Amino acid sequence: MERLLAQARLAFGALALLLACAPALAQYKEREPEPSGFRFQIVTGDDTEVTRRIAEDLYKRLVPTFAAFRTELAQRRRMLYVTIGPTALRDALARRCDCVVISAYTSSQVWHAITSRLPRNRAMSITAVYAEPAPADQLRLAALLYGRQARVGAILSPDTAFLRPVLDGEVAIQPFEPGDDINHTLNRMTRSEVLLAMPDSAVYNTESVRNILLSTYRRKQGVIGFSADMVKVGALASTYSEIEDINTQVAEIAASFVATGELAPPQFPRYFRTMINEGVASSLDLRVTDAARQFARPAPPAR
Repeated sequence: MERLLAQARLAFGALALLLACAPALAQYKEREPEPSGFRFQIVTGDDTEVTRRIAEDLYKRLVPTFAAFRTELAQRRRMLYVTIGPTALRDALARRCDCVVISAYTSSQVWHAITSRLPRNRAMSITAVYAEPAPADQLRLAALLYGRQARVGAILSPDTAFLRPVLDGEVAIQPFEPGDDINHTLNRMTRSEVLLAMPDSAVYNTESVRNILLSTYRRKQGVIGFSADMVKVGALASTYSEIEDINTQVAEIAASFVATGELAPPQFPRYFRTMINEGVASSLDLRVTDAARQFARPAPPAR
């Protein structure tokens, strides 16, 4: 256990940074305008190397679709914004335009917080590919790791209560109210073999994550994390999506909108791969199979 804790300390800084940046990215900086004829714009929230890589890859995937956008006369809305991160999403929504917005690289919690108070007609013109893994895929991964349908619990604050319909029937949900003690909440979840972690800043923050991982570890409960970084700091496993996976899905949503005029509903990542903390699995007496290690849904090759 001490060796695992030492490894966790090395990676904990990365997760702390991830949690700190989850609600908002850096100061807004807009991508250069698209060439004449293309009716989309990529809006960014910072100018980091990662964001530039996301934007460049997205641009290449969107251009083939939008090259013909001006000839699609059936579409009433003639401009589409693709936003990278929460700050870019807020900026795009603040603009006065008859446009649609596809949000990417923003958690479901933050997306709902930003969009929940919009007028209904405006909300209908916005969709998203959430940043965190799909709960259904995470539950399937837990079943593969345990070799059966494991008893899974999840903690939801009022900010993530909208996820209850997604989890009901398969997950024992423990509510977490403002002012609650996370240790008391964990003590009420002793019947669960697995904790399904969702990116909820009221529950999982830089102060609580280490405590949660240690407490569940001592109880022999596995944690299915919400990112690869969380696995590095002591979670049992997680599915996760690379930049190309998310961008492929965004491009598919955009292409469908151009072809049909219908905007797909907000959705979790469709394409993913898996990371497993083999040391934690061994400590939990789990025999990791190749089926668990290879659990993935690859994105189709770029055309």
